[in-house]
Amino acid sequence: MAETRTWKGGCHCGAVAFEAESDLAQVITCNCSLCRMRGSMLSFVPATRFTLLQGEGRLTEYRFNKRVLQHLFCATCGVASFTRGALPDGTPMAAINVRCLEGVDPDALSPVKFDGASH
Repeated sequence: MAETRTWKGGCHCGAVAFEAESDLAQVITCNCSLCRMRGSMLSFVPATRFTLLQGEGRLTEYRFNKRVLQHLFCATCGVASFTRGALPDGTPMAAINVRCLEGVDPDALSPVKFDGASH
């Protein structure tokens, strides 16, 4: 999926909706305690390429470990469709849960494994 496009995504109940511009060329799975339990597949985009369309007031935040990432989930259905934080260079970013994007077949992707458990 090397073509950059605007993807629509959100939570299960529809309370949270967003758009993100990405080519989905680099998708990761992480083995940290949270991602492992959630089964997330993540694509990182600069915050300038992410737009929350609705649901800011429906999001609940969870922080753990170093407490630098805003793990957000819908207070109604519990789905974690994205996380807010910063890239290593300090650029604000969103980590999109690719499983929450419309029209994406997760089985067609080749995610890279990230060892979050060691960080």
